[in-house]
Amino acid sequence: MSNFNATSWKNNSAQLITKNEAEPQIWDGLKQAIALTSGFQRWQLERKVNSNEQQNIPLDRQVSLYLRETLETLAY
Repeated sequence: MSNFNATSWKNNSAQLITKNEAEPQIWDGLKQAIALTSGFQRWQLERKVNSNEQQNIPLDRQVSLYLRETLETLAY
């Protein structure tokens, strides 16, 4: 016989749903905070992200690229 507990499963499922709903809000806040840092703004200038060609890059993508490059640099 298994140790399945319906009440525990229901509580865990509710926590997962709440967590998944909160993740986009957390990312939005984090993304906005990163975008305000001098490091991110310097990264944009170095890559001319504000130029006409590249201003259509979504902030999500810019922050992701910035974080990836930063982590790659730190890995060395």
